[in-house]
Amino acid sequence: MTALKVNGNPHIESIEPKCALPGGEVRITGQGLRPHEFRRPAVRFDDVDASVVISSEQFIVARVPEGTSAGNVVVATNGHSSNAQRVHVAAPIAENLHPVANPALDEDGNIYVTFSGSRGQKVPVAIYRVDDSYTAQPFVAEMMNPTGLAVGHDGSLYVSSRYDGTVYRVSRNGTMTSYAEGMGVATGIAFDKEGSLYVGDRSGTIFKIGRDRQIFVFATIEPSVAAYHLAFDDAGDLYVTGPTTSSFDAVYKVDPHGHVEVFYRGLGRPQGLAFDAKGNLYVAASLHGRRGIVRITPAGVASLAVSGHNLVGLAFAPGKAAILATNSGLHHLDWEIAGRRIIPTH
Repeated sequence: MTALKVNGNPHIESIEPKCALPGGEVRITGQGLRPHEFRRPAVRFDDVDASVVISSEQFIVARVPEGTSAGNVVVATNGHSSNAQRVHVAAPIAENLHPVANPALDEDGNIYVTFSGSRGQKVPVAIYRVDDSYTAQPFVAEMMNPTGLAVGHDGSLYVSSRYDGTVYRVSRNGTMTSYAEGMGVATGIAFDKEGSLYVGDRSGTIFKIGRDRQIFVFATIEPSVAAYHLAFDDAGDLYVTGPTTSSFDAVYKVDPHGHVEVFYRGLGRPQGLAFDAKGNLYVAASLHGRRGIVRITPAGVASLAVSGHNLVGLAFAPGKAAILATNSGLHHLDWEIAGRRIIPTH
């Protein structure tokens, strides 16, 4: 470290997190990162200049610039450039939307995303289908406030409406029918391995709908000011987020018998969530004031995995990729993490 300071060459030791959306902030740690006379260093993402939020001799907080797709981050000071370290930057694939929860993917690689609208707002297109070439096409029009999305064992898309408390089934050709009614303010939905559907009524109830469409109260949880978001792990436990007015919210774990416990507490406005192949949980939330996708290990250790603003959910895609949803569109992120998806049995 002393040699690096003497010769004046900047050196990057690490960048955290290693994934970000444009506009997200990353922390660069190293040596010799401050120019002479306390001027700010130059930070470049693949030759695109980034704005520097904070700088010091040993760390920099930089904002990922618009217009960079990914890549090599370099710090320049006093006429010298540092070694390069890679950051995975998510690329926009669909805009002018209004997701409020996770997107959903089917077996053909299609992505489903909502234009949810404000409560009671009638929009021209409620759900879009984005194909594998990232072309968005209208899929469902006649639905008010679509919220939670999940692909069922039959390949159909299931959608909750927080407007009328109904869960709808949408066939591959876009035909919509009512699947279950009376779900209160229906928000997050998820299927278990057996094909039962779970629906979160944000006023405090998780419903279980069997494949025979019998409806049970599965669990009760603290009410949410916005929505519940649901995801299952490999063991069959249901994980639930529901932002409240607190900045120290919890992720709840509900066992197959409906017993509720706190899995992790300390997130700001936690929303959509999903598991990777190793059992780590990813949540769109704030951690210690930093917004993005938070990774929580099975042991309950949390860290920021993706930096970015306005994230509301995510879904793992094939090939170690993720589809990230903000409140206005979708991004595709290539990273080194394989996701898992529960496919209900037939």
